[in-house]
Amino acid sequence: MSQLDSKVAAIIDGAKGDESDEDALIAELENDSDLDAFREQRRQQLHAEFERAQALRNKEHGTYVEIKDEKQLMEITTSTKLCVVHFFKSDFHRCGIMDTHLETLAPSHYEARLLRINVDNCPFLVTRLKVQVLPCVIAFIDGIGADRIVGFEGLGRTPDGFTTRDLEARLIRAGVFERSKVSKEDERQAPRRTKAAQEDENDDDWD
Repeated sequence: MSQLDSKVAAIIDGAKGDESDEDALIAELENDSDLDAFREQRRQQLHAEFERAQALRNKEHGTYVEIKDEKQLMEITTSTKLCVVHFFKSDFHRCGIMDTHLETLAPSHYEARLLRINVDNCPFLVTRLKVQVLPCVIAFIDGIGADRIVGFEGLGRTPDGFTTRDLEARLIRAGVFERSKVSKEDERQAPRRTKAAQEDENDDDWD
């Protein structure tokens, strides 16, 4: 998709997943005091992005859901252009931390499907994709792995902690997210890491 005009992007992103009233979004654009030659172009771009967002949300984009069948997961990743899949175990604290960040990102990043699957439910994929350390997050573009996050590796400034925006930036670099959409307020509202998770340093090893 071509780059959105910055004002159009700001309006769409500010809707936070609720683009139910296109007229209201266009009115917000019309209320901009900066009258210029690009007004009609921006209207058209806003309309096109609104329609795109609605179409994607009708296909369960903008949500973070668990898939329990590996065949279904393979079908989704091969038929959807942009996917992010979290391979997890429910009793791993760090997997819970990753879930929190992905849940925060999902409503804004409707351009991709965000999914999770318990490793116990996908033995074939675990072997094929060589998933050995949890959490493991794989970004897929047209069914091909574009990036892999193992544990918290490459996220944040310390090995044991990162922010939602750190994860978002990584997925933007991988090409599965289009642009930064997480605000400081989103970060404040995200649940904090538990003390148990902070103290648990070894529960990401899994085989």
